[in-house]
Amino acid sequence: MEIVTQQLGNALEVRLKGRLDNYWTEHLRHNLDELIRAGAHGIHLNLSEISFLSSAGVGLLMRLHTQLKTIGGSLVITSPSERVKEVLDLCKLSPILLFETISAAPPVQETETRHFSSAMASFELTKLASGKPMTFEQIGDPSLLQGCRFGPKDCRTVAFPAATFGLGLGAFGHDFEDARIRFGEFLAVAGSAAYLPTDGTNVPDFMVSSGELVPKLNLLYGLRFEGGFTHLLRFESTDAGNPFSLAEVTRTALEVSAAQVIGMVMLVESAGLVGAALRRSPVAPNTSSNAPFKYPEVRSWLSFSSDPLYPRSLALISGVAANSESPSLAPMLRPVGVAEWPKGHFHAAAFSYRPLQKGYIDLTATVRSLFESETLQGVFHLLADNRKAAGAQHSEFVRGACWISAVMETR
Repeated sequence: MEIVTQQLGNALEVRLKGRLDNYWTEHLRHNLDELIRAGAHGIHLNLSEISFLSSAGVGLLMRLHTQLKTIGGSLVITSPSERVKEVLDLCKLSPILLFETISAAPPVQETETRHFSSAMASFELTKLASGKPMTFEQIGDPSLLQGCRFGPKDCRTVAFPAATFGLGLGAFGHDFEDARIRFGEFLAVAGSAAYLPTDGTNVPDFMVSSGELVPKLNLLYGLRFEGGFTHLLRFESTDAGNPFSLAEVTRTALEVSAAQVIGMVMLVESAGLVGAALRRSPVAPNTSSNAPFKYPEVRSWLSFSSDPLYPRSLALISGVAANSESPSLAPMLRPVGVAEWPKGHFHAAAFSYRPLQKGYIDLTATVRSLFESETLQGVFHLLADNRKAAGAQHSEFVRGACWISAVMETR
């Protein structure tokens, strides 16, 4: 099969020649996936020189059409050959896939948006109607992690409905005793929550709001944010081979918000994530006073990524960032890059890859669809690895969307 691409205005034309059968479907899928990863969300397929279209080819076309439609893009066939047109008519897919039958998209609501750029990335900043100001509540005592000194009195059941987000150490379960051997890193965003159990299964679990069902976790400690976001910051690295770091995203978000402390939720196309996760529950019996951070116990307690994990994935991240000292948050804050500031605390859930939607993004609907249609690969605490001997490693992104707001602590 021959594949030729050219830019036509806002769309990318992909011209195919040959047979689109099961043999060539995987080759075309790989080619189109690479184009989508590179940012092509409007694709016009010229199939005027396709001599045969099998069910495998039809399935691929519909799968890609649905994937791009989900993220606000499009895949349409502009010039079908007679054989392609015949097959699409028989499958009743012509009204869906053929360009001339696609109805015009509804007009996009105007918003106050500012564009700017740096040497590393281009940005789009949109003001949001935030409604209720954002507040945060600190739950539990993170210092009890040293020596793993948590007990039943240190556990609290917390709900995370759609208007909240959060992160910390927790577990799904009825109560402290039920969760005792499973406490691990968690995050909750827009009515969905995920955590990594420490019971040896190493398989992340999740819960999505449905009707009156709202995710609840037993928390040892964490942060819970409630309220509206004031800004949506989108970014794309200038060079895909030189991705944008978590520290740079955090620094930019603090600058545009003009706040000292901000709550953040991010959806990013990952170039590699660096972080750590507990291997054992911090309330396990017979715990050493050196657990979980001191050598040699740390090797059995903590899993740390010496190399970036989950490249070419879509990651959901929640957390907090600060530009200066915040006494109440001090136990939770760590440098997110090489410099002392900014500091933050972020947890990430990595999913199988799908391109990030362009234009307007509904956070709640997008997060729900991630949990329902993609594979949850891992949950962990993002950390900067600044060890010079090993070579500094940091979480990096190709592009992303960040919901941000200044926050104040509840009393």
